Amino acid sequence: MLNQTFHRYSLVSILLLILLSAVPGLAADKVFQAGAARVDATPQHLPAVVNGSMIERLVEEVNDPLHVRAVVMDDGENKIAMVLVDNCMMPRDLLDKAKEMAAAQTGIPASNILVSATHCHSAPSVISVLGSGVDARYVAFLPGRIAKAIQQANDNLQPAQIGFAMGKDEVNVATRRWLMKEGVAPTNPFGGTRNDRARMHPGYNNPDAIRETGLVDPDVPVISLQTLAGKQIAFMSAYSMHYAGAPNISADYFGLFAGLIEEKLPSGDEKRPTVAMIANGTSGDTWLADYKRSERRTFDRFSVANDVSAAALKAFETIEYHQWLPLSMVEKELDVPVRFPTDKEIKDAQQFVSEWIGERKPKTRDEVYAMETLILSKMPKSRLITLQAIKIGTLGIGAIPNEVFAETGLNIKKYSPFEMTYTISLANGAFGYIAPPEQHALGGYTTWRARSSCLGVYAEPLIKYELLELLEQAKGVDQ
Repeated sequence: MLNQTFHRYSLVSILLLILLSAVPGLAADKVFQAGAARVDATPQHLPAVVNGSMIERLVEEVNDPLHVRAVVMDDGENKIAMVLVDNCMMPRDLLDKAKEMAAAQTGIPASNILVSATHCHSAPSVISVLGSGVDARYVAFLPGRIAKAIQQANDNLQPAQIGFAMGKDEVNVATRRWLMKEGVAPTNPFGGTRNDRARMHPGYNNPDAIRETGLVDPDVPVISLQTLAGKQIAFMSAYSMHYAGAPNISADYFGLFAGLIEEKLPSGDEKRPTVAMIANGTSGDTWLADYKRSERRTFDRFSVANDVSAAALKAFETIEYHQWLPLSMVEKELDVPVRFPTDKEIKDAQQFVSEWIGERKPKTRDEVYAMETLILSKMPKSRLITLQAIKIGTLGIGAIPNEVFAETGLNIKKYSPFEMTYTISLANGAFGYIAPPEQHALGGYTTWRARSSCLGVYAEPLIKYELLELLEQAKGVDQ
């Protein structure tokens, strides 16, 4: 009898061990790890070609350093990398090259690597857009820096705890696109629009400005990664404000934000310092200036960094940490049609540039868009883009290779299956603005046809739908 009881209890114990090992977070092998790295990406050669403006700029001075910041997370089954680069925008082929290099060095699948640009307008150009070409030396330099950051972050993996929260900064986001009285908004003769009603930056007290055409997203998501002893490893955030503006070569407010966080939350480990980053959310139609005001308030990249970091740190104080959370990452390629110029538009553009093409670069807005018409006419009629979705426990992150309107980001949050969601723009490529269809009807800069805004009128709902499907796939079935 005693022997039977012993065997019965032994069997129960074995069954309990089997059951417990199937529960996430309770099995001995369920160890969550994180590593981070920051690699200098300041140009080694000056002057550097800088894009982000209508016309190309040559910059000869460095105001503050540029970086590639990388975080690698591993839940024991899936390993992912999230990378942020101080750059305006980066083409898919450059990023694919960097991912292949990193995958070979770390074993992290390229499909599990997200690389996005901050969208600072003060970094060397690696993509030809509007009136700007590329800085060839920097194009050759940057992929290796991206791969190195991922490799170092992977080398720095250590057991970690993770948590996240959502903050808000409503001060530094405002709609920059306004509906104007009929006949007032500028129309671009080579932009593929007619009788535009929307204008970017109408100014203060403009009697012809009727109302804003869009929404704003003031959310400041925060992901905190710490050692099991509570020392900071990484601090990831995002904000849906275009950029602040900075002189010369500069990381703009994105770099200042990172520096403030890293100073306030030191790791205590000189070999593995805290790495902070703030990605660009969905800011395609938002900027700092609130044209509902009667006059311009005082702001610059320093004030933005101070405000947004304060909001992020306030959210940080509310975080509850987990010693293990499930990770998953999925991606999908999507073939998206382009708004292609007509034969007449191509002929008109050819005539307009005939006297100077091949001798100099464009100098005016109309010259830029005439050239864009000719360039687009020789490119494919669709673009193959990559969308990604990440699951970190109850947090979902979407990645889109476009300049995304705040309205789109808000809709993704609204219909996401996750408890908390945010979107990162200009991730894994740069395929221009994706204005919602109703915004195309109003015209304006963000709809003018060019490499910076060439996808079809219905690209936005297509991309939004596909990303929501990816978020559902990443989430899977709750255990």
